[in-house]
Amino acid sequence: MRTTLLIPLLVLSFGCTVLSLLVIRTIVQQQTQANLASDLQHSVKTYQNFQHQQRELLSRESALLADLPSLKSLMTTYDQRTIEDGGVEFWQVSGCDFFALLDPNGKLIASYNRGSALDQPGVARGLEIGQHSSDEPTLLVLDNRIYGVSTQPLYFGPKERGTLLGFVTVGYAIDEHVAQAVSEAAAAEVAFTVDGKVVASTLTPMLQQQLIERGGELLQLPTQNRMIRLGKADYLAASEHLTNSGEPESPGQVPQLVVLKSFEEATQLVDRVNRWVLALALLALVVGSGMLVSISRTLTRPIETLVGGTRALAQGNFDYQLSEDGAEEIRELSRAFERMRVQLRQSQKELLDSERLATIGRMASSISHDLRHYLSAMYANAEFMSGGNISQFEREELMLEVKSAVQGMTDLLDSLLLFTQTGRALHPEYESIALMIQRAVSMVRSHPAGRDVKINLNGLSSLQAWVDAKKLGRAVYNLLLNACQAAKRGNRPPAVTLSLIEGERAIEIRIADNGPGVPTPVRQKIFLPFVSEGRESGIGLGLTLAQQIAQEHGGGIELEETAEGETVFTIHLPKASLQALGAVVEKRSRPLALRQTEKVEE
Repeated sequence: MRTTLLIPLLVLSFGCTVLSLLVIRTIVQQQTQANLASDLQHSVKTYQNFQHQQRELLSRESALLADLPSLKSLMTTYDQRTIEDGGVEFWQVSGCDFFALLDPNGKLIASYNRGSALDQPGVARGLEIGQHSSDEPTLLVLDNRIYGVSTQPLYFGPKERGTLLGFVTVGYAIDEHVAQAVSEAAAAEVAFTVDGKVVASTLTPMLQQQLIERGGELLQLPTQNRMIRLGKADYLAASEHLTNSGEPESPGQVPQLVVLKSFEEATQLVDRVNRWVLALALLALVVGSGMLVSISRTLTRPIETLVGGTRALAQGNFDYQLSEDGAEEIRELSRAFERMRVQLRQSQKELLDSERLATIGRMASSISHDLRHYLSAMYANAEFMSGGNISQFEREELMLEVKSAVQGMTDLLDSLLLFTQTGRALHPEYESIALMIQRAVSMVRSHPAGRDVKINLNGLSSLQAWVDAKKLGRAVYNLLLNACQAAKRGNRPPAVTLSLIEGERAIEIRIADNGPGVPTPVRQKIFLPFVSEGRESGIGLGLTLAQQIAQEHGGGIELEETAEGETVFTIHLPKASLQALGAVVEKRSRPLALRQTEKVEE
């Protein structure tokens, strides 16, 4: 009943907890995704503001350089080598990442940059496109590097009526330093890409490679609120083109800004909420369970006591008394059960007494019948032998019958004596199983029931084991004697086969006869005492004794097959049980002092 009450509570608590977790997780995820999307837009705007400031600084710097008389004087030489050599000083003074000088037609004369040298034809094409696309600072992609550049014309004299000497271009590289600055301002991970390749990023090299492999359109086209997993974290990503004017050399050369916002903080928040919800649910479950158990015990304790009494009664314990606690209905049921217990105990006592008397009567009747049979045969044969007109041959025949009757009485008394001794301690010895079997076979062959019966022995070997040879030999003798008696009742020449089989875990002694088989009514009770249907003599203790002896050795006897012409009984003797018998014998044979020492060590 407690379980019936507790299970719904557990199911309800578990269901409410799971539902609460799902609802909270969904709400937090939706709110987190909305917040991250807003942060992404803010991050893009942050970079746009940063880029606008950089462009203004770049425009002023390029304008200052364009007004330098010394730079104009250098450009008036119109000698490329002179301009290349002299331009180095202006590039170093400017402190820019990129510096270039062009002739009045916009053709590249000289370019300088930090890091590895750029491809000059590519620089010339990029500057030509950038120069004619806009007068404002723009972004150029040169050798998979992004530069923000500003180009200013160089005039000799006033700009309105002066002579055009060429152009000066200065720029800054969008590298890891720029990415780090944008990342700190936007509170997000940042990556600049060109043609699907990461040019600068705050991500680790491993995460950059995963971004290239999984980014797809995120690295090529403007994308909003794209979910992507990098490493062990989930990110919400957005990307924007960085070129607002002019046409690049090819569509793949458009620089992209990729901003990634991690779900880690949101996940930690969800985990904290989940832990609190689980803790509260467990607390409520524990408190509720305690209250439920406390209430239910007052209701179920009397029923539990009644169930215990029922189980005790089912196990034969008629002394189990019940307490009269609980509700009135439970107390009335307990009183009725108590009356039933008293009546059953009295009935059980009367039944045992009557069964004991019936058993004694059956045993006395069977014993008296068999003893009277043997005594009658002995008395009659003795009278015949006392006559004076019988031959010597007839006397010998009569004497054999007397011996047979004496043998039968001896077997009867031995069986009764052994039956009374079952359950006593064994006296195991390290005995040859084959020798024990041969002794039993010799006894059966000398018995009248074993005459004219062919006994075949198979598999006898030098196998030895710890057994009580006297008792186990008696069990084999009983089975062989029964098999001989059954074989004589068959329609074929009587034959019995005994096989000794040694397995990995057990020793088996199989005894088969070619008799008519065990009758169906006897099969279920064949090992019970005083069951002797189908036998000419005996009190029905042979199989009972054999079964008890096998069980005392840790095994048993099994009726494997029974049919017309073949009946097989098998004695199973587990090797582990036989070895345990040997260990007991060895322990008993040790000196007392040694046994006491071993006991102390244990």
